[in-house]
Amino acid sequence: MNKNAYQKYKNTSVQSASREKILLMLYEGAIKFTKLAIKAAEEKKIADRGMNIGRAFDIIMELNNTLDHKVGGEVANQLEQLYMFMMEQYTKGNITGDPEPLRANLKLLQTLYDGWVQAVEKFKNENADKKTG
Repeated sequence: MNKNAYQKYKNTSVQSASREKILLMLYEGAIKFTKLAIKAAEEKKIADRGMNIGRAFDIIMELNNTLDHKVGGEVANQLEQLYMFMMEQYTKGNITGDPEPLRANLKLLQTLYDGWVQAVEKFKNENADKKTG
């Protein structure tokens, strides 16, 4: 598959994805870029570290910016605090070159991702029950 066709496929899959799927895709991207940043930090590849931290940081910032505090209430407030902490950790990891803050973020991201996967499954099952019931 040529690169242009693949990019069109990716764009179409994102544009047609549900909000839940987009959320999971954002987390998957943040996890991927965080892993790449950790690897680059361990290998002392400063440019790669900075680029991947920047991508992960941007995803977390986007997740933070899309929080709906009216609907999400206390959960949205807690997520906001967590996202702010994570952005600080990315900054610390980028400035110092230490992979530990990045590893801490990776653990948080994986825990959040697992939680969202379960929440999305529960949401889908409840909606399926409503349609069939």
